[in-house]
This record gives sequence, C-alpha cells and structure tokens, in this order.
Amino acid sequence: MLDDLLQRRPYNAVTDLIDAQVARGLGDKIAFTDSDRTLSYGELQARTCRFGSALRNLGLRPEERIALLCYDTVDFPAAFWGGVRAGIVVLPLNTLLNAEQYAYILGDSRASAIVASAALAKTLLPVLDRMPRLRTVILIGGSAADRAAFAGRDVHDFADLMAQGAPDLFTAPTLSDEVAFWMYTSGSTGDPKGVKHVHTTPLAAARLMGQRVIGIREDDVVFSAAKLFFSYGMGNAMAFPMSVGATTALLPQRPTPEAVFAIMRRHQPTIFYGVPTLYASLLAHKDMARGAGSDRLRLCISAGEALPGHLGKRWRDACGVEVLDGIGSTEMFQTFLSNQPGDVRYGTTGRPVPGYELKIVDDDGREVSDGEIGELLVRGPTAGEGYWNQRAKSRRTFAGEWTFTGDKYVREANGYYHYCGRTDDMFKVSGMWVSPFEVEAALASHEAVLEAAVIGKEDADGLVKPKAFVVLRNGFAVDERLIETLRVHVKQHAGPWKYPRWIDVRADLPRTATGKIQRFKLRELES
Repeated sequence: MLDDLLQRRPYNAVTDLIDAQVARGLGDKIAFTDSDRTLSYGELQARTCRFGSALRNLGLRPEERIALLCYDTVDFPAAFWGGVRAGIVVLPLNTLLNAEQYAYILGDSRASAIVASAALAKTLLPVLDRMPRLRTVILIGGSAADRAAFAGRDVHDFADLMAQGAPDLFTAPTLSDEVAFWMYTSGSTGDPKGVKHVHTTPLAAARLMGQRVIGIREDDVVFSAAKLFFSYGMGNAMAFPMSVGATTALLPQRPTPEAVFAIMRRHQPTIFYGVPTLYASLLAHKDMARGAGSDRLRLCISAGEALPGHLGKRWRDACGVEVLDGIGSTEMFQTFLSNQPGDVRYGTTGRPVPGYELKIVDDDGREVSDGEIGELLVRGPTAGEGYWNQRAKSRRTFAGEWTFTGDKYVREANGYYHYCGRTDDMFKVSGMWVSPFEVEAALASHEAVLEAAVIGKEDADGLVKPKAFVVLRNGFAVDERLIETLRVHVKQHAGPWKYPRWIDVRADLPRTATGKIQRFKLRELES
C-alpha cells in the first residue's frame, strides 16, 4: 500500500491530496469552512495554482523557505498547498509565540518570505531588523497602514496576489524524496528545532493513521481544536480529510470551551480532535452534554500529551463517544502509536499504528523485556529527513531507519504501551523508576486537583524525591490537611515511594504554546 510512496520518483503532495479529489468529481464538495467562508476542492485547486504562480512571479525559487503565520481560516490551506505546489518549502509558525521566538525561528530558517494574518504580523515589527533575509511580506487582511509598517520590504496584499496569479493547473517538478515543508518542534525541552518533511509524508500519515485506524471517510466532517500550525493539527485537519475528500471545519480563534462547543453545534462534526487539557476543560463546562454538541459525533481523538485514564473514562461516560489516546511527534509528523476504535484501553497509549514498528531500549540501546522501562523508538514512512542545521541532534534522533522519540515507555505482554514520561523527566526513587506522568495522573484524579506537574528534586541528603506543582479546582483552598490528603491519595493510586514530598500550589503551570507542560522550566526554577 505504501510502496509507491517509498520509491524515489517525480511526485508533489498536492497531486493526491487536491488534484486527485477534483479529478474524481469532488470539485464542488466543501473542503474547508471557517466562521466566514467556505472553500471547495475545486476552489482550493484553483487558489493553490494562483498563489503558487504568484509566488514564482515574486521571484521565489523552488527550495526557498516561506513562513506562514496565519489563523486557521480557509486562507491557510490555500497558502500552504500553494507553496508546496510551487516547490517552495513551507514553514508554518505557531501563532502564540512572542517576538523573540519568531526572531529565532525566522533567523534560523532563513525564510525569504512570510504570509501573515495582519493582526499577527504586528508581533514581528520589533524584531524585523534581525531578519535581513526576509525580503517579502504578504499580509492577509489589514490596512494600508499595516502594509506601510513593513516599509523597506517587498509588501503585498494576499487577496491581490491571489487575484493576480494564474489559475492554470500546474505542479512544480518535485520528487517524492524532496523536502516539502518544515515543522518546528514545540520547544518543550529547549529551543525549537526545524524538522524537514518530504512530499510523501502527508499522504503516508493519512493512509496509516487517518484511514487504517480512524477510518476517515468522504462523508466525514472533522474538527480539530489542535491548530494547523503544528503537526498533530495539520494531519487531523488537512492531510487526513483531504486524502479522502472529507470536509474540515476551522476555528480561527483560541479553542476555548465556548468556541469549541459553538463549532460542534454549528458544523455537527463526526470526528473531533483535541488535547487532554481541552478535554478536561470541556468536561468541566456547563454546556457539556452527549455528543459534546454534535449529534453526528462518532469518534474523538487525543494526542499532544498523554491522556490520563480517568479523564478518558469520564469523557466516554459524559459524551457517549470513545476517545482514542495516541502519541506522535513533530519528528514523525503524526500518530504512530494509538488506541483504536473498539479496542480502547484507557490509561494506555494503545498499540502500534499498522505500518509502523516500535521497540523499547535501555540506555545502552538494548531492547528491554515486557514490563521494563526504556526509551521508545519508532520506524515508519513519515520520519523526518532530519533537523535543519542541527547535525549532532539529527544523528542522535534519526538513527538510520529508527527515530528516538525521547519518551519512556513500558510494553505489556499483551502488546499495549504505557507512557511513563519524557526521557529527561524520569528519575529514580529508592532505586526504582518514577514516571512523572503516573504521579501527575494520580494527583489529577483527586477532586481538588485541576492539573499537576511532577519533577525530581534532591532532599537534604542529596537523594532525589518527587516534587509536585499543583493547580487546584475552583472552590478548593490549600492547607496542610489537603496537602497530606493528596500525598495519601498518590500512595494509594501510584505507589508508596512515589508520593510527592513537596507540593507547591500554583495558579498555573509553564507550558509550550501548544499546551505541553515544560517540566524543564520547573527544574530550572528549583535549581
């Protein structure tokens, strides 16, 4: 099934994801819809041709980089796939970063152009002088004053460029092994790294996770609260549905519970994708009901961070639809280990997605037995080509056909995998491994705890013990009685040696812009 994607040959990702859908009669079918507009597959094809030709007219050459700093509207897929069609390497940017973070990524990537929603583009102004290679700025929306703020650059209006581009069907003569886009890691362990992905990656992920596991169909309507700018959202809302001609509902603003429920009621999606933090917020909201607002909902997916078992069960009971917890990575583009419909074991990450191979190894690279903790490695067709300008880290992560995930796992004898934490987050207490995630899940299962993060901290004797950072639910206040109750709760649910010796109650936890807890910042705070 994947042999055609693994062979080096002339190929461009838009051929299967856009042009093939139009060729089989889906030109009038809605591909994307946002709060204001819709875009059919035929219109998507025409707009990608127009934008791709406009980029070439601006002097952008194949293999140059163009960044996307855009909200999730129908303009995003038109710009992204227009660049891919033209053979230009597209680089989506997280819309929640600050000026310094954009300066780092744009400087590191050496992007020569950027497409940006006007409101987001303003964030770049204080650091523009540090981006000498960024010669072209294309603004979506905005005024003449917004464009004038980028004086000294080649500034254009996105709509004008789209109108000026030629609608004639074309595809750049790219190769299947050629880099199509980059995705920057979320920075949960330090500065983000640019992962290079080739043209065959989106369709390979769609065939494996989207079609084999999720069972996505042409008549599905999907809604991903996870945004298009990072790989989980890009697979959910573009690669998977486009591979079968399905429809995607887009949410431009932040996925607050109110905004999510509004989309669910308006578009009645059949598949919903979220992250554990959002599932917890939805469950706590007054509007939570069967189907989460959609009478057509048939499946929910969770990734981005591990889904605690108690949270998955609560969602199933409240929503009436099972939620599949899985794990992917920017390095692998999408999900390679997941629970599957009709085969959900809450508290586990399921079993390997068909088409991927997994193994768990110790610190010396030897495979461990079932029941032993080690680092998870994965082999499959969606692995990145490497990190941009990070040779040493590329050699460590992309080891031949195998990719080191940086995640600690245990495999049961029955083939199900249990997440233990990031490699850098694990620590030993009394000679036994402690998984921060396991302690966090135990804490979060208490009625007083909204969320928790756990790190290892040295005590007065220099021995490492767990320390917890906890955010309480509304209506609960911290006192010594509650602290002791939480310690006992962890002993009962995780193990007597795993209880947190220190519990620090906080208003919030440090997270990446994609919602992952940054435990390294908590360790830095303690040091």
